[in-house]
Amino acid sequence: MPPVPTISAARAAERWARRAAAAAQDFADGVQQTTRSWAAAATAGRANFAAGVQAAISGGRYEKGIASAGDARWKRNTTEKGPMRYSQGVQLGAGDFAAAIGPVLEVISRTDLPPRGPVGSPGNYARSATIGQALRKLRTG
Repeated sequence: MPPVPTISAARAAERWARRAAAAAQDFADGVQQTTRSWAAAATAGRANFAAGVQAAISGGRYEKGIASAGDARWKRNTTEKGPMRYSQGVQLGAGDFAAAIGPVLEVISRTDLPPRGPVGSPGNYARSATIGQALRKLRTG
């Protein structure tokens, strides 16, 4: 039987990158047009998520993935993709950040702190602990 004709990995990667980039609007349209609730589906899949994570841990797949990528790939991808995506993500997330930090700042602003002591004083650590306890209460109710 003759071998199956294939293209090179480089050619496959070039095609994939070109066609995936051209599909960006289709991706956005699909998200906008869906009638299925992402939140409901994600919540319903909680047990499957947990089982998948446990299977990955048990099978050592986490470590295998790290070993497969290695430091060089991580650095290359992080430095080539990360800065642009980071700054864009921060700009797009500013409203969400404001909504999330608002209650935190409100709790801090109404927390009564013990008096400040000399530098290195245990009383100063108590001030930090007071803020930490107030924020923990916010988080846990």
